[in-house]
Amino acid sequence: MASRPPVHRARKRFGQNFLRDPGIISRIVRAIGPRPGDRLVEIGPGQGALTEPLIEAAGGELEVIELDRDLIPGLRVQFFDHPGFVVHEGDALKFDFRALRGEGEPLRVVGNLPYNISTPLIGHLLEAGNAIADMHFMLQKEVVERLAAGPGGPDWGRLSVMAQYRCRVDALFVVPPEAFVPRPKVDSAIVRLTPHAELPYPATDETLLFKVVRQAFGQRRKTLRNNLKGCIDADALVALGIEPSRRPQTLTIEEFVRIANHLAAAEVMS
Repeated sequence: MASRPPVHRARKRFGQNFLRDPGIISRIVRAIGPRPGDRLVEIGPGQGALTEPLIEAAGGELEVIELDRDLIPGLRVQFFDHPGFVVHEGDALKFDFRALRGEGEPLRVVGNLPYNISTPLIGHLLEAGNAIADMHFMLQKEVVERLAAGPGGPDWGRLSVMAQYRCRVDALFVVPPEAFVPRPKVDSAIVRLTPHAELPYPATDETLLFKVVRQAFGQRRKTLRNNLKGCIDADALVALGIEPSRRPQTLTIEEFVRIANHLAAAEVMS
């Protein structure tokens, strides 16, 4: 049985909001579905509210990444009777998830992510490619809505394209502020990201693809003709079957890839 962690005051600079609601914790663990033998990695375990049921479900094997060094001694005391519990002190934004996987099974990454780093951290994790089997995160509700959005809606943007190019995204359920201490000022939500075994629409040059997406969404109210000026002209868009007067939020991932692959081919031939 895990020991009770020492009292720790949440730090605003780390964006800490500690999950306390047992019902929500159980629901999250059920959604993750950890099993013995999984390579589970928890980002930001905090005071171990989610860590305890995860490590029990996973047969005592769990690795965690924690930036707040004041929390680490408490975690080690709390889970001292689990030899398979490993703490990595450091910043998840700089962590090498490919190296952590090594030659083993792909990682299953979970975490209650601080709102202030959630978007760049997801970008960093997506770059880890086949090192990751799936990800389950608690995020600000509006970030989950953007991740899971579809083309044509107000939430469809750079983050949606970046995530869905590489992953299937499932928005699971909303978590109210009262589930945390201290209470955040916004609703949270649980999201599942499952990397595609094979990309549905592979880009010849992914760096170029995301450059096109970034430029296209630079000014959402403007048309592709204006936003992609200097990148691709209107005649080329028409030749690709894409109307230049459309706005970026109406394009599908396949259409963004079509533009990027055209530019990659043109560059090779020039």
